[in-house]
This record gives sequence, structure tokens and C-alpha cells, in this order.
Amino acid sequence: MIPLFKVRMEPSVDQAVSKVLHSGFIGQGENVEEFEKALIPWIGRETILTVNSCTSAIQLALRLSGVQASDEVISTPVTCTATNEPIVAMGARIVWADVDPWTGNIDPQSVKKKITKKTKAVIAVHWGGLPCNIDALLKICKDHGIKLIEDAAHALGATYKGNPIGSHGDFVCFSFQAIKHLTTGDGGLLSCKSKKDYERAKLLRWYGIKRPANLKKDIPEWGYKFHMNDIAAAIGLENLKGLKEDLQKRHANADFINWFCLDPKESAYWFLARHIERRDAFIKHMAKNGIACGTVHERNDAYSMFRDFRTYLPGVDSFCKTQVNLPIGPWLIFSDRVRIVEAVHAFK
Repeated sequence: MIPLFKVRMEPSVDQAVSKVLHSGFIGQGENVEEFEKALIPWIGRETILTVNSCTSAIQLALRLSGVQASDEVISTPVTCTATNEPIVAMGARIVWADVDPWTGNIDPQSVKKKITKKTKAVIAVHWGGLPCNIDALLKICKDHGIKLIEDAAHALGATYKGNPIGSHGDFVCFSFQAIKHLTTGDGGLLSCKSKKDYERAKLLRWYGIKRPANLKKDIPEWGYKFHMNDIAAAIGLENLKGLKEDLQKRHANADFINWFCLDPKESAYWFLARHIERRDAFIKHMAKNGIACGTVHERNDAYSMFRDFRTYLPGVDSFCKTQVNLPIGPWLIFSDRVRIVEAVHAFK
């Protein structure tokens, strides 16, 4: 079976992790600092900090955006639940915006219509690695004095108008979970536009305490245990060495299969998106041909935990009815690509 996702681990990870494990220090240390510095060119900002998950990065971004109980956050249901559960955890209300029925990305015009006096932030997800209309979203947020939080869990290595995803919004959140472009085993990163937000985030990710810790000093604000450790950072540093080649292979695979290439230079291609009218039959057909494919995430507004926020979303309805995602990763060899194309053409 050609997998939809696969863990990409550099052979050199073994030695790097072993060195950390036997160093006598495995917490947040020099490896984390080195990893953050190595990520700066990929993000396009120096004001970045690693955390233990993208979910934690989103929760930090919401806190830094001033989101409190009874506030509203505009978001998209076309994403992993990890995008939206932090909103509920903050005691805020989710206001669903509609999406572009073709790309699955949040619709700026829908966002604009949903803004109220209670709105504190907008969360936009770069679905599958394809960037949203960031310029339009930034303008809307600026006009209304609210924050733009980008969920870039699928989009490490993507660009928008020539600049890396991570260098645009007020906050940009990345995932280093097992099957992402770059894995640290599990982990994440928060990119902050403001130096002030960055400095505050560094405190909040570790109990509100400045490192190196001096517990005799006052702790003015409570925080979390969201930091990354040196074991994860060691994995990340080694896997970062192959990221450029990984992305090049994803683009080459997309060009070969030649679907949904709105702008192949901009997308990070976490998967290859396709719209199929008889989607369930297509998924079964591809499985019979040894090719894994699926919907990856279900629309969040269908879950009971979000039932209080349900609304009419025709774009989401249309997108979720037909969208399906296929393998595009660097593990594909030439014969795999041919097999995918042939299986697609054979579907009737």
C-alpha cells in the first residue's frame, strides 16, 4: 500500500538523540536554542519559539491575543480539532466562517461578515499547505483591531508572495508532529510579529518563569508547561537537513500528477487535494489498487463538543462533500506516481 503519510526520519537522528540521552541534561537547553536559530530562515522571523505541540502554540497565541471567557474567535471547521479546541479551553466562543469550496481555505469575505464587538482574533488554516489569502485577512483584522492567527501545521516551507509562511500574521503556529514535513517526534513552534509578544510567550511557555530560573524572583503571570526539550530538538535538527529536498520532491510529485496546482511554487503540499463526486467509491477503488487516500480531517462543526456554535456554511458543505487527499510525499518513487495516475484514470 502506498501510504498517505509516512514518518520521515534522517538516519543521523539515532546518534544525535543518543548523545542527548547520555549527556546528563534532556530538558530545554542548548539543543532547543540551536534548533530555533536553525528555523529562522524557514520562518522569516527571529521572534520564534519552539513548544511541545502546535496546539500549545495556538493556545499561547490566543492568550497573547487577549482572548478571554465570552470573547469570540472566528475560525474554520475545515481543520484538525486541535485548531479549535484551544478556543474552547480559553472559555471563548467559536464563530465559524465559511471556506472557499475549492481550496478549503477560510473565506475572507465570510470572516468580515462574522466580526462583532466581541471578536478578538481570527484563525486561518493553510489547508494542505496551500496559503490562504493572507493580505485580505490581514487588512480585515487591522481594520477591526483584532489579531490574525495562522495555523500553519500543514504549511512549513510554503510561501506567500515570495515570503515564507510564518512571516505574515500576528501569530503563526507550526506542527512538528510525527507525520508533518518536519518532525521532532511531537512538537510545535510559535512565530510572533511583535517582539513584546515574543518575550511574553517565552515566559508563558514555562510557568511564567524566565530561564535560567531564579525562583526567588517574582513571577508576575501564570504560564504553562509548553516548552520543547533537547531530545525533540535533536531530532528536529537532524531532520531539518532533509527538509529542502523533501519539499522539492513534493513539488515534483505534484507536477507529475498535475492536479490542483493553483500555484505549485507557493504550496508546501502536505497532501494532494482533489474533488471527486463519488468520493467514497473512489477511496475504495484506490485502496484496491494499493493507494491510501482519505479526507484526513472531518469538519469540526459536526462534533458534539462544538454543537453550540453550528451555523449554515454552504462552502464547507460543498468542499467536504467531494474533497479527497492523496499521497504526495517524498517516499513516492516513479512507479508509485505512475500507479496513482493510472488508478485515477481507471476510476469510473
